Amino acid sequence: MVKITVDNREIEAAEGMPLLEACLKNDIYIPNLCWIDGMKTPSASCRLCFVEIEGEKTPLPACTVPTRGGLVVRTDSPAVRELQRSGLALLLSVHHVDCRHCHANKKCALQRLARFLKVTLKPKHLDHVLKPVETDETHSCLVHFPNRCVLCGRCVHVCREVHGQPLISFAKRGFDTVIRFQIARNGSDADCESCGACAAACPVGALTTRAVLRGR
Repeated sequence: MVKITVDNREIEAAEGMPLLEACLKNDIYIPNLCWIDGMKTPSASCRLCFVEIEGEKTPLPACTVPTRGGLVVRTDSPAVRELQRSGLALLLSVHHVDCRHCHANKKCALQRLARFLKVTLKPKHLDHVLKPVETDETHSCLVHFPNRCVLCGRCVHVCREVHGQPLISFAKRGFDTVIRFQIARNGSDADCESCGACAAACPVGALTTRAVLRGR
């Protein structure tokens, strides 16, 4: 274990542990969407977990910084908050905000982030870009809402962890990027029906099971 200082508070964490994980385990919240506890290779795709580290010229994503003794960290500086608010605004610019009709309402990570960062869920200074397909029901037991998806990659990660290969992957590029379903080696979706780990990992209600929607 090593000691580091975060927001003028000394904490202990395992050396080499991602700084984001070290902070979260010590009840220091840093905005994030793509992190899952125990990740060995964080994707840093959401660009929200920025922190300032003494000796570094610019803020860094906390999920990519290995914990080492003597780190001095600021999680709440004006520069960090500005980066986080800008990152969240970009995510919301491609997100269909319709909380009332979403099964993740009041459990959505975007709602928590907006409250924490004191911003609206409908930023007015950016164009709103949505995908033409609102609902993807091509999978036999999963339903995907492309315009809710923040491309955090959590579903891809947990699917790989559970099945040894991801049955979900990213397709296309830029604003057209979506997740797509792949056929299992046995050619069946039965494993997905009994699993549901990807839907459980989704932080924004973009991926769910047909059973959950029927039970609403």
